[in-house]
Amino acid sequence: MENTTSATQEPAVAQPAPIRRLLSLDALRGFDMFWIIGGEEIFHVLAKTTGWAWAIFMADQFTHVDWNGFRPYDCIFPLFLFLAGVSTPYSLGSRLAKGDDRAMLARKVITRGLILVVLGIIANNGLFTKAFSDMRFGSVLGRIGLAGMFAQLIYLYVGNERTRYGIFAGILLLYWALLMLVPVPGFGAGNLTMEGSLVGYVDRLLMPGHLYKVVHDPEGILSTLPAICTGLLGVFAGTILRRHGLTDNRKIQQLVLAGVSCVALGWVWNIVFPVNKNLWTSSFVLVAGGWSLLILSLFYWVIDVQNIRRWTFFFVVIGMNSILIYLAGRVIDFEHTANFLFGGLLHYFSEPIQAVGGVLAFLAVKWLFLYFLYKKKTFLRV
Repeated sequence: MENTTSATQEPAVAQPAPIRRLLSLDALRGFDMFWIIGGEEIFHVLAKTTGWAWAIFMADQFTHVDWNGFRPYDCIFPLFLFLAGVSTPYSLGSRLAKGDDRAMLARKVITRGLILVVLGIIANNGLFTKAFSDMRFGSVLGRIGLAGMFAQLIYLYVGNERTRYGIFAGILLLYWALLMLVPVPGFGAGNLTMEGSLVGYVDRLLMPGHLYKVVHDPEGILSTLPAICTGLLGVFAGTILRRHGLTDNRKIQQLVLAGVSCVALGWVWNIVFPVNKNLWTSSFVLVAGGWSLLILSLFYWVIDVQNIRRWTFFFVVIGMNSILIYLAGRVIDFEHTANFLFGGLLHYFSEPIQAVGGVLAFLAVKWLFLYFLYKKKTFLRV
């Protein structure tokens, strides 16, 4: 953690500090992280305490699909990785334009990716608290670190945009072929169940420690391959937004067209290769990536084009320190602090208000912690 001297130098998640920041990017990252740090609990406690139909519906949307299928909550994680890709043309692109050494930038990218892998392992297991065989090595931060790292290396060393698109399509097709054609002992080829998929088999064969779902890890080894494409989709979006020869309206049109096309193609592909977050299937990459493109275009239009910005501050405070608040929840008992500050007051209200108030108090304590760091210009640089 370090103190910065200027708000314009605040870093992006897992990225070098870009020269020009998009407020929409920080706001959207904060909006995404808001649900990760507990925002979805508002709907869950409302559904549990009131039984309201709309609350039950929303609570259901803020849960993950068990296996095949897609809900909005399944987009939260890939959106985070997508946004790391969006900032790449601003950060690395500006440095390349200034003549920075490509190999030096690549070393920084690799170092950053490996640091995130280590932080992910620590977040899963704590420090020196578990035997090696009991540790879980796959992690959300590890997936962001590795997939983002490879997407950035492709950006650094593949200058031709068409070639990047070709790599993107090639990875998705290769992953499809691997899962459908490579036989798994005892299950054969093309088995997409948790136990019988090639993804789970590779995890059981090669990943040390224990797997999150015993026979399968959603942040395992082989499924990192298509996750690179999620990062690349962000790179493609960032390239469009940074392009000087396009008007803002034209940029938005291209993002929306790309988003709709990806969602449509992903659901067509779903017929033969199901949309599945746990396997991070190629169709899932397109559906989640398509929605990420559409959400980004909306935030960009509202914030950076229409200049409607006052509402963004709440989310920007979260977005500027998103990795920090993700890790802080492992070592700081925010719930205890919220109960200490607001618990006595909430006892005077009915059960639904107590439940929702408890969640809001928990989120408020987290936000105030981030606001304190924001005012001190203190941000976690990875």
